[in-house]
Amino acid sequence: MPTDPRELRCDAPLLDAWLRFQEAEPTPFTIPGHKQRHDLVGDVVAGDVPLYAGLDTMKLTGGVLADAEARAARLWGADVCRFSTGGATHANQALALAVAGDGDTVVVSRTLHRSMLLGLVLAGLTPVWVRPEVDSATGLPMGVAPAAVARALAENPDARAVFVGDPSYVGTVGDVAGLAEAAHAHDVPLVVDAAWAAHFGFHEALPAHAIQLGADAMITSAHKTLPAWSQAALVLARTERIDPARLDAAVEATATTSPAGAILASIDASRALLARDGETLLGAIIEVTRRARERLRAVPGLVVLDGPDVDPVKLVVLLSGTGADGNLVEQDLLTAGLPVESADRDVVIAMVSLADTGQTVGALVAELVASVERRRGIPRPVVGPASYRVEPVSAIPPRQAFFAPAETVAARDAVGRVSAELVAPYPPGIPVLAPGEEITRDALDALGQARAAGLRIAYAADPTLATLRVTA
Repeated sequence: MPTDPRELRCDAPLLDAWLRFQEAEPTPFTIPGHKQRHDLVGDVVAGDVPLYAGLDTMKLTGGVLADAEARAARLWGADVCRFSTGGATHANQALALAVAGDGDTVVVSRTLHRSMLLGLVLAGLTPVWVRPEVDSATGLPMGVAPAAVARALAENPDARAVFVGDPSYVGTVGDVAGLAEAAHAHDVPLVVDAAWAAHFGFHEALPAHAIQLGADAMITSAHKTLPAWSQAALVLARTERIDPARLDAAVEATATTSPAGAILASIDASRALLARDGETLLGAIIEVTRRARERLRAVPGLVVLDGPDVDPVKLVVLLSGTGADGNLVEQDLLTAGLPVESADRDVVIAMVSLADTGQTVGALVAELVASVERRRGIPRPVVGPASYRVEPVSAIPPRQAFFAPAETVAARDAVGRVSAELVAPYPPGIPVLAPGEEITRDALDALGQARAAGLRIAYAADPTLATLRVTA
C-alpha cells in the first residue's frame, strides 16, 4: 500500500518542516557546507537538512521537534519521548546516565548490546549480571526470568535500576510484565532496550510493547522495522521512577549538537504512518512471514524459530540439521542480491519490515531454500552463540578497567587477567568479555568458536584474538 509522504504531513510536524524546506529552495548561509548543492559530491547529500536553521529556526522558535516528540509519547503511552539521531546506542547511554550515579549498582541482562556496556563506563555503574534462559533445542536465548531479577535485587538491595534487552536479537520475547513487577517490588525502574521492536503493540498478533507491559523506559530503533533513516531511534519513558529533567540532561549530554533533520523527520513520518496505517501494514507482513515460515519448515533438517514467544515478523533459521554452512548460504544470497541481517555457520537471520512484500520475502525464501539444498552436508549438533554460553566473572567495575593503565599480552597469557576492552562477536554485539571482567578459558574458547563459525570479532584491539588488552 504505497503512501504519499505528503499525506502524512498534517500529523507529522517534522516531516512537514522537511517538505517545506525542500519546497522553499532556500539559499542557506548555515551549515551543512554542501548548501543543498548536489553537483559537488552528488546525491549522497540529497535530503540532508539540519534541525537548526532548517526544520526550525536557529532558536527553535517553531517547536516542531517538541511537538513531534509529544505525539510519539502519546502514541506509545509514555509521559515523555526524545528522538535520537545516534541510534539505540545513544539512547542506551543516555538512560545509563539518567537513572543512577557514579558508583551505583544496577542489575543488567547479559543480552544487552555493547552500547549499554559503554553506558556503564560513562555513568560509572557497576553491573550485577543476570543471564537469559537458553533453549536447549536451539541454543538460542529466551528472556531473562523475572525470578532471576528478583533474586539479584534481593541480593543487591542498593541496586538503582534494572536494564534488560527484549526482544532478543533473534526475536525471542521474554516476560517484560514480570520483570517490571520484580523491579517495582524494589521501587527501581525497569529500562528495556527494545531496539528490534518498534512495531510491537500495534497489531493484535504482535506482543505488547514494553511501556504497555509496565516498563519505566523503552529504547527502540525506528530504522530497524519502521521505514526511517539509519540511526533513527526513540527514548520513551514514564516519569514515576525516572526524573524527566535528568533524562533530558542525559540525552543532551550524549547527543550531537548538529542533529540531522532528515533522520528526525523520518522518525516523525514513521510514527505518523504507524498511527494511521500500522495495523494494516503490519497485518500484511505478518501474513507474508507466516507463509515464509511454512515454506521453510518444509525443508528437511531446517529449523525455523517460531512460537508465541517469537517476533512474528523475524525470520530466523537454524542450519545445523541440514549440514549446510550458513556462511556459504550467505554468499549465495549476496550473489542473488539478497543480503541478510546476520549469518554464521549455524544461524541465518533475515529482517522483515513494513517495506517488505510477498514478492520480496518470496524471493528470499526461494533462494534460501535453493542454497540450503545446494550446500547440504552432514548434520551437526546444535551449538548456541558464544555470548550466551559464558558465565561472566566480574573483577573490578567497568569504568575502572576502561581507564586503567593497560598492556597487550598474548591470548595464552591472558587467562586470569582482567580485560581492559570489550570483546564481542558481531552481529549482534553482545559481549563475551567486558572491561573489568576476568578472562577465562571458557571465554577465550567461546570467542574462538565464534570466529571459526564466521562471525567478526568486534571492538577488540586485535580482532584475530592473538592478543588481548588487559589491565596493567
